[in-house]
Amino acid sequence: MGTLTIVRHGQASFLADDYDQLSPLGKSQSERLGTYWASRGQSFDAVFLGSLRRHAQTFAGINAGLQLGVPTHVRPELNEYDSHAVIAATHASPLPPRDTPEGFKQHFRILRDGLRQWMDGTVAPEGMPSYQDFVAGIVSVAREICQHHVKQNVLLVSSGGPISTLVGHLLATMPETTIELNYQIRNTAVCEMRITPKRLKFMTFNALPHLDAIADGALHTYA
Repeated sequence: MGTLTIVRHGQASFLADDYDQLSPLGKSQSERLGTYWASRGQSFDAVFLGSLRRHAQTFAGINAGLQLGVPTHVRPELNEYDSHAVIAATHASPLPPRDTPEGFKQHFRILRDGLRQWMDGTVAPEGMPSYQDFVAGIVSVAREICQHHVKQNVLLVSSGGPISTLVGHLLATMPETTIELNYQIRNTAVCEMRITPKRLKFMTFNALPHLDAIADGALHTYA
């Protein structure tokens, strides 16, 4: 059996006009992970990425340490859902700025409600697939990995939504649990799964082995 190692992207630019790029901290998180793996002799036989910039930038940071020269597969099915579209589907009026504690809490409270309604099929956010199709796309990538990389070590870089969706699918969790898993995944956190010919087998979740020193607490982020 092989191993699928899944990494959430490094910290993105949460309050910037363009969220889809790593912050300086996010680049550091990614580079730390690559350096950590290199020190342990970790290697991968193939890489899967979403098509977002923060996915490519995270892999670039990791690969600065690993120097992998292996096939890289870009799969848009691994992209994050559109949080703005989810919120707009259930909340027409503008939200307060997210740079205050109350604004931050309200943003994620409304997003949580929108995600649940999207998952239930009661809303259809503009420009997004149905939740069933979103899940199917992620599962299709998992099946591809099982079919073609069963005895290999595979690295996958994606976002919190697809990662929690895959974990939720494997564990048959309720929608509320899948959403909570999403909210708990830290930047550059690592999940591991065993690859078998028929399915993935869940092993570990949300680990930060490269940021485990007490002094690294400031590098533990969620955005």
